[in-house]
Amino acid sequence: MSAVSGLGKALVVITGASKGFGRALALSIAPRLAAGSALILAARSDDKLQELKADLSRGESGLTVRCVAADLGCQAGVERVITEIRDIDPDIDHLLLFNNAASLGDVSRYCHDFTDVDEVNSYLSLNVSSALCLTAGVLRMFPQRTGLTRVIVNVSSLCALQPFPSWVLYCSGKAARDMMFRVLAEEEPDLRVLNYAPGPLDTDMQLQARSSSADDALRNSFSVMHAQGQLLTCDQSINKLIKVLLEDKYPSGAHLDFYDL
Repeated sequence: MSAVSGLGKALVVITGASKGFGRALALSIAPRLAAGSALILAARSDDKLQELKADLSRGESGLTVRCVAADLGCQAGVERVITEIRDIDPDIDHLLLFNNAASLGDVSRYCHDFTDVDEVNSYLSLNVSSALCLTAGVLRMFPQRTGLTRVIVNVSSLCALQPFPSWVLYCSGKAARDMMFRVLAEEEPDLRVLNYAPGPLDTDMQLQARSSSADDALRNSFSVMHAQGQLLTCDQSINKLIKVLLEDKYPSGAHLDFYDL
């Protein structure tokens, strides 16, 4: 990929697309897609997906936009996304899958408070299992061939590398996802795999973090960042991500943070 050619004729799949980083990513990616491209938007809220589709349709011609309202925490939800791409024209230049869907989990408790196996498994189903199964399903539908560049982006976090007190679910999920995609990069060297940590974003998840975190120091730190205007906009972070993807110089499987770029 190059900054001159953009992303060409592509199939782009974005999970968690109804708000925040995912929504902003769709709006930023769409203008870089050539006619005949398809953009698959997945999230739980159909209403918000339809609003995003309307916004995209006003600005882009020749772009197919499909919305998939699905709970990716269950098998049926993953299958709905895969089904939606089955009849997409396979004659594409690029396949891009952005594994963005995630939840913070209950950050009002510490490790010793989590005794319900079903609760933990439910969290991991959405935040880990679905990303693996969706990625596998998409790659099986679009196997490697000459002329096709396949890119898998995991929206990661500093929490994949650093433990945050009272964030055991989120940190564990992000760490597992990073390793999962590092393994994928080792197994399939033809793929371009990136773990991208977007930095502290001014989103609903950040609001939850600074209002609900059990750890006082962590909660206060986020509150100070918000008060002092140190949180990033989604567009600031996405601009760096797209630049990295277009330049295409990162080691496959790498973990790159907004502040490292």
